[in-house]
Amino acid sequence: MNKKETFVLDAVLEDVINHATFNAVLPNGHRLVAFPQRKDIDTALSRLRSGSRVRVEMSPFDMSKGTFVF
Repeated sequence: MNKKETFVLDAVLEDVINHATFNAVLPNGHRLVAFPQRKDIDTALSRLRSGSRVRVEMSPFDMSKGTFVF
C-alpha cells in the first residue's frame, strides 16, 4: 500500500513541553503532542507560542501524536 493515510485538523497549542515539542488541543477537546517537521524546526520555534492556531497532520492509527503542516 503506497498511499499515506493521514488527515489534517486544526488545533491550538496549549504549552511548550521542550525545545520543539508542544501540547495541542483539538476543537473537540482531544489532547495530543505535536511536533514540527524536521525541515521547519527553526521557523516553528520563532513563530509558535502558547495559544497559536496550527494545522496538525495525524495518522488514524495513533491519535496521540501529530506534526505541524505550514
